[in-house]
Amino acid sequence: MAERAKRTVIAVGADNAGAALKNVLRDQLAAEPDVEVVDFGVPDAENNTAYPYVGRDVAEAVARGEADRGLLVCGTGIGMAITANKVPGVRATVAHDAYSVERSVLSNNCQVLTLGARVIGSELAKRLVREWLTYNFDPSSASAEKVALIDRFDAERSAAVPGPASAD
Repeated sequence: MAERAKRTVIAVGADNAGAALKNVLRDQLAAEPDVEVVDFGVPDAENNTAYPYVGRDVAEAVARGEADRGLLVCGTGIGMAITANKVPGVRATVAHDAYSVERSVLSNNCQVLTLGARVIGSELAKRLVREWLTYNFDPSSASAEKVALIDRFDAERSAAVPGPASAD
C-alpha cells in the first residue's frame, strides 16, 4: 500500500488592507492536494481588526504545532512579520520576490511568510505562495547551525521574560 503524503496545515490571516489578497491566496491553497487551510480572518476590507491580533493568532497556531506554516497579509507585510516574530519559536519574513521566499525557508527555516497587498499584485503573490509550498528546510544544511543559534537566542529571551501577572 502506498504511503499518503502528510497533510500540510497552513494558517492564514490578514488585516483589512490584506483581506482581499488573503482570500485569493486562501482559496488557492485550499485547492492544493494535501493542504488544509485554517483562516484566522479578517473576512473582508470592512473589518477593522488591527493586524497584530491576527498576526499573533496565526503565529501562535504555528508555535503550538496546530499549523505547519502561516501566511499573513497586510498593507506591506512588515507589521505582520514584526508581530509574528514576537511569538517564541516562530520565524517570519516579509518577502516580495522568489529568491527571498526561497531563502527564507532554505536558509532560515521561516515558518511564516508575510506579504504586502499594497506592494505586490495578486498574480505575483499567487506565484510566490506556490513556490513557497515547494521548499522545506534541510536540518543537515549549512544553515542548520545558524538556525539553531537563532532558536537558542529565542529560548534565552523567552526564559528571561516574565509571564503575565496573575490576577490573584
